[in-house]
Amino acid sequence: MKLVIICGPHAVGKMTVGQALAAQTGLKLFHNHMTIDVVSGLFENMPGERSRLTSLFREEIFKAFAPSSEYGMIFTYMWAFDQQEDWDYIQHIEALFRQHGAEVYYVELCADYDLRIERNKTENRLLNKPTKRDVAKSEALFRRLEEKYRLNSLPGEVQKEHYLRIDNTRLSPEEVAGQIRETFML
Repeated sequence: MKLVIICGPHAVGKMTVGQALAAQTGLKLFHNHMTIDVVSGLFENMPGERSRLTSLFREEIFKAFAPSSEYGMIFTYMWAFDQQEDWDYIQHIEALFRQHGAEVYYVELCADYDLRIERNKTENRLLNKPTKRDVAKSEALFRRLEEKYRLNSLPGEVQKEHYLRIDNTRLSPEEVAGQIRETFML
C-alpha cells in the first residue's frame, strides 16, 4: 500500500497533478473536495457541522482503504504549516496507513500567486469542485486564507523520509506526476 499526500496552497494544482499521477500509476485519487463538496450545500450555515462531517467522512474512508489490497491512494490537502492541528492531522493519517504497512510519500507543490489566481478559474477545477464555481466567492476565500495561513513550508521544515517539493509554475501536471513517479518509484 502506498499513500501519496499532495499538499500546497489554493489552486496550486494538487487535484490536477493527482489526476495525472493516478493515470500514470494506478493509485486512486481522493482529493480533498470529494468530501468538502458533499456537505457544503447542506451545511452552508453550519460550519461546525460541515467541518465535523468532512472529517468524519475522510476518517472512515481512510480506515476502510488503508487495510485494503489496493495499490494505494493519493490524498490532496491544503496544509497550514503554521497550525499545529494540521501537523497533527497529517501525522494521524500517516500513522493510520503505516499501521497497515503502507509507505507514505509527501509532495508539496508551490507556484506563483498570480498564476494560482488564474488556475482558480480553470475548467477542470470548476468541473470537479462545485464549491469553487462561484469564482468571486472562491477568489475571496483564496485571498483571505492566503493572508491568514502559511500554506507552503519553510526550507527544511518538513522532516519526512519521502518528501519532494516541486515548483510547478512552469510544469504541466503530467511532468510533475512524472517527477513524483520517478522519484518515489511508483
